Amino acid sequence: MTLDPSSPAEAEDRAAEVLSRWASPAGPALRAAVETLHPWPARMAAYSFGWADRDGRPVDRRTAADGKGLRPALVLLCARAAGAPAESALTGAVAVELVHAFSLVHDDIMDGDERRRHRASVWRAHGVGPAILAGDALLALAVATLARAPGPGSAAAMERLSATLIELVHGQAEDIAFEGRPWTGPDAVTVEEYVAMAEAKTGSLLGCAAAVGCLLGGGSPERADRMALMGRQAGLAFQVTDDLLGIWGDPAVTGKPASSDLRRGKKTLPVLAALQAGTPAARRLGEALAAPLTGEEDLERARALIEAAGGRRRARELAGSCLGRALDALHAEGASGPAAEDLAVLLRFLVERAR
Repeated sequence: MTLDPSSPAEAEDRAAEVLSRWASPAGPALRAAVETLHPWPARMAAYSFGWADRDGRPVDRRTAADGKGLRPALVLLCARAAGAPAESALTGAVAVELVHAFSLVHDDIMDGDERRRHRASVWRAHGVGPAILAGDALLALAVATLARAPGPGSAAAMERLSATLIELVHGQAEDIAFEGRPWTGPDAVTVEEYVAMAEAKTGSLLGCAAAVGCLLGGGSPERADRMALMGRQAGLAFQVTDDLLGIWGDPAVTGKPASSDLRRGKKTLPVLAALQAGTPAARRLGEALAAPLTGEEDLERARALIEAAGGRRRARELAGSCLGRALDALHAEGASGPAAEDLAVLLRFLVERAR
């Protein structure tokens, strides 16, 4: 598949403009929903969204084109692509973004990640117990918000969200289980297992966003299924691209330490693909991963071996293939006009941000 030939900077500018235009309508409704929470979890939720510092003081944080706002934009775009006003799916946009925020708060606790979007993660800023409470509050608020959605598609949208929550838990459980499995040998995590996990953990929520937008916009369940396929493939491309950034990304862009995934020994697509290559570089990589990677010299050697064994190339190819399937699903749906064009811009940027 051939990607858009524009530069990463141009792609980011286009994606940022689309995100701003389509995610912005959900902003006031999202803030209003969070303000209904108890003041303590509400303050932590505001911190998690970047609206306030750890003491609750308002801050002015620009939204970069890093995926923030992607899910509400996807909900509203899919409602518009279904032929309805974007506002018809506003409750869905808020609910999906609340679920995403909940998942990040809890994931950071489980993964021990101390940084999120260039500052301390919620648990690091407020403590583990309070962060768990904040995540629980966000999840409960998401369900309550979507339950109030108007229109004939609201019940089907709630069913989608409920099924997605179960799938998210399944994906996270698999991700944690992978940590206890070896890098090499008969019990090693395979690329196929990883892809299934990533589709559940990341792809499912983008698929849900697309389907919920379609349903609240009056689309049929069959049309919602096709839009969900687009979102799931886009989500998988997003996760694989995150894996690339987790090894080779610039900390100034990612908001996390350089090679953060390698430092933690996290099993990600580029590493697993490299290990399965069966080449001398793959065998040396397996030997290198037998001990924790701590120093910069160890990390640099591991990065070089992953690349030499083809892990970086295979990850890029998989992200590109998933993007191609997402775009194919969008075109097969027959969506056209400005909403479809904006959807294509967002889908492409999920991969192009790592070029």
